[in-house]
Amino acid sequence: MSTLLLRLAAPLQSWGDCAKFEIRGTGREPTKSGVIGLLASALGISREDADALQPLNALRFGIRADREGRLLRDFHTARDAKTAYVTYRDYLSDAVFLAGLESDDEAYLEQLVHALTHPVYPLYLGRRSCPVTLPLVLGIRKCDLVSALKTEPSCMDILNPDRRIPDGARIQYDDAAGAPGARRQDVPESFSIRHRSHGWRIVSEEILPSAEHDPMAEL
Repeated sequence: MSTLLLRLAAPLQSWGDCAKFEIRGTGREPTKSGVIGLLASALGISREDADALQPLNALRFGIRADREGRLLRDFHTARDAKTAYVTYRDYLSDAVFLAGLESDDEAYLEQLVHALTHPVYPLYLGRRSCPVTLPLVLGIRKCDLVSALKTEPSCMDILNPDRRIPDGARIQYDDAAGAPGARRQDVPESFSIRHRSHGWRIVSEEILPSAEHDPMAEL
């Protein structure tokens, strides 16, 4: 069992799990659909090739919110020959996430690492106006997804060798069918413009315990 870890951080990112006409919202964390789309772009998978998404969908997915970010709303005025209207787009500003993808096939995870470091198409965090920042790939850990999310050092101060997991960080991960979690419709069955569709998954969420604070430690 191995887990590929990614650092999803940028001035802006947007993970739309629901878009209704003029209002384009964002979730609080990266969606599985958005991260699978990132991998599909790196691999050069066509939007019309739904079969090529199946190995990616089979990966167990999870995230840890190292910094939740702030909601930012932008608006655009759209105009045609008869009318004009305002559309709203939501973003997460200055958010930092650790994303994990678990598989029994480490060789396949190595292929994903190569694709992410040599992408066929540009990579972005949920929307084309949100390019990734480096480092994106943190490497492969020889452990299961939840263990990796609970032990990997913080993604915020990436150059600090003494960084630790943020106190009270939130983690979210794929769980087995029938588990007492939330249902999320963000498993991409097709990215086709004409026939886009998403399946369901079960998601569990935990808040990691804060480190014990010793007020006498500095004395």
